[in-house]
Amino acid sequence: MMNKIDLETKIEGLKKAIAEHKDFAGTYESQLAQTEQELKDIDKPELTPSQLDDVYGAIESGIDRFDWSDTNNFEIEYGIDYDGKVNCESHDFRNSNDLVEMIVKEVCKLFVEAECPEQE
Repeated sequence: MMNKIDLETKIEGLKKAIAEHKDFAGTYESQLAQTEQELKDIDKPELTPSQLDDVYGAIESGIDRFDWSDTNNFEIEYGIDYDGKVNCESHDFRNSNDLVEMIVKEVCKLFVEAECPEQE
């Protein structure tokens, strides 16, 4: 794996090569995109698949412990329908799986998954 300076140098060289050789621009542009992603990922801590599972479990556990049915945890807003009926416009989360997935995806963006040797 390259270090930060090597990646930055490679990015500048690829940009220059793209400008000089429009014929091969597609190849250089894909290499540039890959190298730019490597540069973004270089300072991210690496986690094993097991560690990523632990992060997922911790987030899921925290959400599961939250009392979603406690109305004191929500700001309840009431509204009046056009026909004069009063209704409660708050939402009750019945399934937290979608929320867990959104949070985990965001957390996973902070890390690079480490390569692990195959387990025998």
